Amino acid sequence: MPQLKKKWERSANLDETEPLPKEAKCEKLEEKETPAGMEGSSGRGQTSKKPSSTKKRSGTQVNPESYSHWLLKSEPESRLENGVDMKFSIEDLKAQPNQTACWDGVRNYQARNFLRAMRIGQKAFFYHSNCKEPGIAGIVKIVKEAYVDHTQFEKSNPHYDASSSQEKPKWSMVDVQFVRQLRRFIPLAELKVYFWEHQAAEGALKNMTLFTRQRLSVQPLTKEEYEFVLSVEDKKPNSV
Repeated sequence: MPQLKKKWERSANLDETEPLPKEAKCEKLEEKETPAGMEGSSGRGQTSKKPSSTKKRSGTQVNPESYSHWLLKSEPESRLENGVDMKFSIEDLKAQPNQTACWDGVRNYQARNFLRAMRIGQKAFFYHSNCKEPGIAGIVKIVKEAYVDHTQFEKSNPHYDASSSQEKPKWSMVDVQFVRQLRRFIPLAELKVYFWEHQAAEGALKNMTLFTRQRLSVQPLTKEEYEFVLSVEDKKPNSV
């Protein structure tokens, strides 16, 4: 598969510019885990340890492997970092051979652990981030489970990590394949309205990670969250 010049963890995390709940503002690469909480070897094929046990989600302990749906952020607009264009939109994915690409460049421990929890066939929303109008553009599926992200070893790559070694690589990636674009783009602003409504009424999006831990570039979704978002793609934007 050709190397793709894209994304993100240090930049696409900064896309939510509208006011958010107070707890959402503490996600500044908070996953600086202590060595004991970090995985000690490669992603896929790692047998000695699994991703750090559980994380809190709005006060509830959750296991990353309990999720079967995801949200992946990428930048749809050109932005140079160390001379590399980080742009990778859903249209760019569609243009790849077999409409498939590696999801590389994640440099956040919790986001990495979510990548490692993904399984072949699971669906994810492709989210346009760090742009004029962020939001959900389409759906992809996981076609290859977590394996070593080669970009961590490439000194010319914006995601090079000098502290990672071939013997004990820190970072993983997965392969995703385009499934379809949503029948309409669902912007962050619209999702936020649902989020506030659902917080008050105990709705499906009441704990959505996009708002409670919004800086993560790889996020888990419950089945209810995923299905609710799909249910609104045929609604008119002004019907919110």
